[in-house]
Amino acid sequence: MLRRFFLFIFSVLFFSQTFAQHSDDGGNLKQLNLYQDSLKKLGSAFIHNTNDLERKNANYQFIKTLVVALKTPNSFAFPFDSVKTITLTKSPDNKFRIFSWHITNDDGSYRFYGAIQLNSGIALKLYGLEDYTPLIKTPEDTVADNRSWFGAQYYTIIPVQGATPYYVLLGWKGHTDKSTKKVIEVLSFQNNKPVLGLPVFTGNGKTRKRVVFEYTRQASMLLKYVPSQHLIVFDNLASPDKKSKDKPETYGPDLTYNGYRLKDGKWEYVDNMDMRNVPNEQDENYIDPKLPTKPIKAEPVKKKAVQ
Repeated sequence: MLRRFFLFIFSVLFFSQTFAQHSDDGGNLKQLNLYQDSLKKLGSAFIHNTNDLERKNANYQFIKTLVVALKTPNSFAFPFDSVKTITLTKSPDNKFRIFSWHITNDDGSYRFYGAIQLNSGIALKLYGLEDYTPLIKTPEDTVADNRSWFGAQYYTIIPVQGATPYYVLLGWKGHTDKSTKKVIEVLSFQNNKPVLGLPVFTGNGKTRKRVVFEYTRQASMLLKYVPSQHLIVFDNLASPDKKSKDKPETYGPDLTYNGYRLKDGKWEYVDNMDMRNVPNEQDENYIDPKLPTKPIKAEPVKKKAVQ
């Protein structure tokens, strides 16, 4: 019932809303700063409050306040940079930005929330992202829309031009009290509506519509984009021993690296990369801020696979 309630809220508040815009930039900036102060307090509450119901109530108020804030004229240019409990990432071509954040459940699992705001000039177009993760049984084979989202918190947006332009999103996806996930997502727009998932990741045994990694919560995983080489690079994940090879919650980096390289509009899998030839370009690699990172001793593997 609670999940349906929040889906209803998102449907009412977020789905494909269009609002008229006006001028008065000075008043708008003042109002947006006030909204930002409220969002900052509510965000702190839904992250730090120890009561599950109060966290969810703070999140509900946060959603309502954010929607009202984004109705404000010229809101697309406002950075909301004081709201540290969400990730706000803008596409390099300035066509849209994504708000994404999470709520921690009492059992150590996560639920994700988000919205895509289009830079649509005089009108605001906003699409809510509704976390559908528990009902997506084969995420690497699934194409979804914003109302059936494989929730994550995105830190990088990579535009890809071609016959069908799309964007690759790199994201962190806290999973359970034992394991964490990261995801390489694909976002495209059809009839100005978001579509999530596209069969553009080839090699390593199959074609994937998105790529999902799972590993122990006690480790951190590299997943970053190297623009100069059109390359997504990531840690190879391996089990600590042969007995654990079917338990992804035990996996961790084994000090080798794989990647996906862009070629003709698709991403080809690259095995066992030599990181000495990859520039050390800085990127945000989101990890769970509540947990220390610990090295994991993984069994060396000859053939590496995307988990």
